[in-house]
Amino acid sequence: MVSADAARTVVGIIGNIISLFLFLSPVPTFIRILKKRSVEQYSPAPYLATLINCMVWTLYGLPMVHPGSILVVTINGSGTAIECVYIILFFIFSDKKKRLKVSLVVLFEIVFVGCLSLLVLTLAHTHKKRSLVVGMVCILFNIMMYASPLAVMKLVITTKSVEYMPFFLSLASFANGLAWTAYALIRFDLFITVPNGLGTLFGLAQLLLYAAYYKSTKRQMEARKTKEVDFSEIIVAGDQQVSKKTAAAAPTQIKSGPTTHENHGT
Repeated sequence: MVSADAARTVVGIIGNIISLFLFLSPVPTFIRILKKRSVEQYSPAPYLATLINCMVWTLYGLPMVHPGSILVVTINGSGTAIECVYIILFFIFSDKKKRLKVSLVVLFEIVFVGCLSLLVLTLAHTHKKRSLVVGMVCILFNIMMYASPLAVMKLVITTKSVEYMPFFLSLASFANGLAWTAYALIRFDLFITVPNGLGTLFGLAQLLLYAAYYKSTKRQMEARKTKEVDFSEIIVAGDQQVSKKTAAAAPTQIKSGPTTHENHGT
């Protein structure tokens, strides 16, 4: 019979793999941003929320805070590095107003995690107390990470389009919440169960929205392409008309030259 610890390790490894896919799922979005050299209507909120979430979970998994949680440290440490890359790219291709907001939020997050680490490690002298304090903070930011797409979900409902709600991010979010909920339930950990259980529900809600508005999104994108083609045809037609007018005017100018000369000679 497989022990609870062995099962938890296996599920934790699966959770690490799925979490890595979650962190890498925005890659197509950032490829689009790089090609267009603009963040368009994409929001930095999911990446900023994920960054601080990864930082506090890395702190939670450290041996001096919550021993036996090395799998929590490995994936969240990797997530911190990946999110930093996303935020740098978002900063580069944003306007000044968005850059200022992103900079202020990142500064706040770094200062907050630094202060939390200092206070927990100096004032709380047992693993239980440290786990309790950091665990409560982790629940808060984990819920924020999973709930951060709510603004995008509102945009989806308003516009009836999922163009700016990446499918793979929603799918990976759902699978990630499911895997870590299972991990926490094998050897019950309240601080991991609560936020990831809610994350599973948020992820499911996004997938349902995607299914509901996928067809209308396709119609809107096709209509937009049709308008762009029609507009291009109008411009081409307009250029041709101008060219014809220029060509028609040219002989008249040539003809009027000699007539004027003849009159002058008379």
